[in-house]
Amino acid sequence: MDPVRNPYAPGAGQRPPELAGRGRELEVFDIVLERIARGRPERSLVLTGLRGVGKTVLLNTLRSQAISRLWGTGKIEARPDQSIRRPVAAALHMAIRELAPRHRAPDRIDDFLGVLKAFALRSAPAGSGRAAGASRLRDRWQPGIDVPAASGRADSGDIEIDLVELFTDAAEVAADVGTGVAVFLDEMQDLGPEDVSGLCAACHELSQLGAPLIVVGAGLPHLPAVLSAAKSYSERLFRYQRIDRLDRIAADQALCAPAAREQVEYEPKALDLLYEKSGGYPYFVQAYGKATWDSAPRSPVTAADVRVAAPEAEAELAVGFFGSRFERATPAEREYMRAMAALSLVEAPEGDDVAGGGPRDDMDAAVSTAEIARSLGRKPASLSPARDALIKKGLIYSGERGTVAFTVPHFGRYLRTQPA
Repeated sequence: MDPVRNPYAPGAGQRPPELAGRGRELEVFDIVLERIARGRPERSLVLTGLRGVGKTVLLNTLRSQAISRLWGTGKIEARPDQSIRRPVAAALHMAIRELAPRHRAPDRIDDFLGVLKAFALRSAPAGSGRAAGASRLRDRWQPGIDVPAASGRADSGDIEIDLVELFTDAAEVAADVGTGVAVFLDEMQDLGPEDVSGLCAACHELSQLGAPLIVVGAGLPHLPAVLSAAKSYSERLFRYQRIDRLDRIAADQALCAPAAREQVEYEPKALDLLYEKSGGYPYFVQAYGKATWDSAPRSPVTAADVRVAAPEAEAELAVGFFGSRFERATPAEREYMRAMAALSLVEAPEGDDVAGGGPRDDMDAAVSTAEIARSLGRKPASLSPARDALIKKGLIYSGERGTVAFTVPHFGRYLRTQPA
């Protein structure tokens, strides 16, 4: 078949040709937007899930929904060891610029931009030495806002106080034009403790005021625990949605709908094998779909075509999806992950299916850190540096105290196939 017409898109954050299996999430967000438009109280939203399940794609789609309702929007990606202050300022700058043409009072927009500039430029007092030099260099940065910085609002240096004041002012601007503001925050688990606390406090204040500003965050499965550690009330502050693999019907739709638009069909056994290979994970569905299309000589696509294409898809995943992450780990961290992989294999009872169809063998379960230490003949405390570094790198996460699991689906299976 013509590779130029290949409809599949295995890419980081790249929207697939058919966004299958996410109708419920889109419907919930539509309700949230409509309730806020009617002045009803509503919570901010947090999406959680493993890598490769399409959180970023869904986040971008939700942003499109907000834009279609004439909301002001901005999106940022959290990074470890980076303050949220300037990224949030950039996101709100974008959001308010979207609202400004519909606002009747330009001075009101300028007033807010002055507060926003003060918020962006505020930093902790510098000391001396190399850190002070780096701080002075950062202080030369300007946010690109062509109004003087205001004083006395959102510029205290306390991120919790400043975010509350900044978000409140942004919401008032949105209310002036009868709409709202949505800040979309990817990789939310990478926020520092102070930033998480400040963000929770700001969302709490907004919900109490019924102000038209919401935060839509996305992150790894342990994100709720990160938020709860910052503010005990966070479990009631956000609406949590777990984003998981696609069930069999949705996975088939993700493959068949774009193929049908190109007058291509799949035989049932080909779809059976594709689901078995991909496990229903959206990124893998796209990767196997793309390789199968390029390999198949004609329509309908057969199971034999899938078998021929599978090694190519697996080789690409081994380099780009799994290998790139494995290479980031030190030898000690790789040893830790290999032990995890050996202990995490779960054999499901015969006939047990996951997500509405497909085998559930070779799934990676959470593993006790004590078991990892025993398997390596080490004391748990001696392995803490490797575990903490892997968590910081986003390769594993701790959903419950004393356990760890891979953030990447099928990563354990990949490691079990690699030579030591």
